[in-house]
Amino acid sequence: MSELTGLPTIAVTTGEPAGIGPEICLRLADRSLAARLPARIVVLADRSLLAERAAALQLPVLLRDWQPALPPQAGALDVLHLPLRVSAQPGRLEPANSPYVLALLDRALAGCLRGEFAAMVTAPVHKGVINDAGIPFTGHTEYLAAATATPRVVMMLAGGGLRVALVTIHLPLREVPGAVTASAVEETLRIVHAEMAQKYGIANPRILVAGLNPHAGEGGYLGREEIEVIAPVLEKLRAEGAMTLIGPLPADTMFSPPVLARGDCVVAMYHDQGLTALKYASFGQGINVTLGLPIIRTSVDHGTALELAGSGDADAGSLVVAVEQAIEMAQRAGGRW
Repeated sequence: MSELTGLPTIAVTTGEPAGIGPEICLRLADRSLAARLPARIVVLADRSLLAERAAALQLPVLLRDWQPALPPQAGALDVLHLPLRVSAQPGRLEPANSPYVLALLDRALAGCLRGEFAAMVTAPVHKGVINDAGIPFTGHTEYLAAATATPRVVMMLAGGGLRVALVTIHLPLREVPGAVTASAVEETLRIVHAEMAQKYGIANPRILVAGLNPHAGEGGYLGREEIEVIAPVLEKLRAEGAMTLIGPLPADTMFSPPVLARGDCVVAMYHDQGLTALKYASFGQGINVTLGLPIIRTSVDHGTALELAGSGDADAGSLVVAVEQAIEMAQRAGGRW
């Protein structure tokens, strides 16, 4: 925690400079949010980019150079400056700025690992333009896992009263069945079980587990992954006595209120199986949490929204919730920052 305030320090990366990330981060200076965000907030960005976007949108934000000894100030935004490679224009992607985008992540991660920051919160990046710059990149989750040498991390989205974790993440649909292995399912469930206690304070979570196929395979007539992969893992973990696992469940009815009432979170087998329902229930207020990392990381649940960049119409709701959740997790974890 900050020696000055006793509050956790949360690093917020502004993401793709041509998207809405910079302007939603500017909204964190809103005086009305002070009570909701009891923390030191430091935004990682090119200071000139934030100043230009604030001026264009007529946002009365005081930008201050980040100094740990500065007390928080309503209406001010503390900025840890990292320079853009080239000028950024709203809505116009520039591959030359991709190293800048990754430098924001690297700096926030380094600060978390050495205890400078209690958590990091990420605004959206544009995967395509990073790859266009010749840098292989599939997403924040995979990038942070590689950077911390974490063998498996789990993407969980939360919002609308739901928490949904995924066994596989950003894969073409045709590759999903081969990636739903016994080890992948088991490792995901172990991480979710442990992190529900550490990050959400639920010591004995009830985990609803989806099948892979329609109707959870219909007894093998619509696929055998449930019989040969998923169910044996659930039986093995149940036999250990520490986990409450419900499933494999048909995904088309798993998100009905009577089924959801039986669990504290859901583990889905692939991206759209789990996240379509969650984003319908919570879009604009949902967040992404990476489980299994040695740090706390939360994120917005939306993309760069290039078409809204610079318009002033971008909704900062998901970012605010992501910061709130990072603060709560940091407080629950304790420690000294």
